[in-house]
Amino acid sequence: MPELTRRRALGAAAALAAVAGTQAATAPSVSAAPGVSADGHHHGGPETFDEVYRGRRIVGRAVSGGGHHHGAGYAVFVDDVELHVMQNADSSWISVVSHYAPVATPRAAARAAVVELQGAPLVPFDAN
Repeated sequence: MPELTRRRALGAAAALAAVAGTQAATAPSVSAAPGVSADGHHHGGPETFDEVYRGRRIVGRAVSGGGHHHGAGYAVFVDDVELHVMQNADSSWISVVSHYAPVATPRAAARAAVVELQGAPLVPFDAN
């Protein structure tokens, strides 16, 4: 086997980068969240949900005014306590409980918060 030189290592890295770039350019586009098309335009908002997840009731719905919302928005609740959620510029969602773990939907943010809470009650978040 030939000895690995800097020139061969750089050549191999360039070839891998070219292959990865070609695959990324030809991969189909997938939107990160419901209501967002492949071109990034919003068509409605996130889906409403109401379910019991790991013994906790999680609800998500569109809201207008009140609370921390300025105008129309979306609210998520865990056991009737609002879970502060936010949509990022890339259409991912985060919550005050799992702030560093973006997910694709508000439902996924609620589920992640339930897992992170490990049975503890959600304490109301005063955003003002």
